[in-house]
Amino acid sequence: MDTFGYLGQGFGVALTPYNLITALCGTLIGTVVGLLPGLGPINGVALLIPIAFALGLPPESALILLAAVYLGCEYGGRISSILLNIPGEASTVMTTLDGYPMARQGLAGVALSLSAWSSFIGAFIA
Repeated sequence: MDTFGYLGQGFGVALTPYNLITALCGTLIGTVVGLLPGLGPINGVALLIPIAFALGLPPESALILLAAVYLGCEYGGRISSILLNIPGEASTVMTTLDGYPMARQGLAGVALSLSAWSSFIGAFIA
């Protein structure tokens, strides 16, 4: 029974407005970092560790920020794969096979939305 209490306490901490804004900012930063070919999620998180420390974030907010940057980078790498046929990291190589031909046919919005939804579902299940 204590497990459900701890789970509820964890959701209570994670769903505070400050942590939700931190997650939104981390996702936006991660998407921008992921757009740049060559910079990946590992580099994005490594760059933000000292920044999170310098900002004096509480530990739970820092972890939320770093996780959001990682997930944003994963999606941002797919944007360059779909629109430019340039995979930024190894995890987006297969996206170029389906996404870039769809973008050339004028279905770039569909390809990007499919990629976003698949990223969301994968992150939600994980």
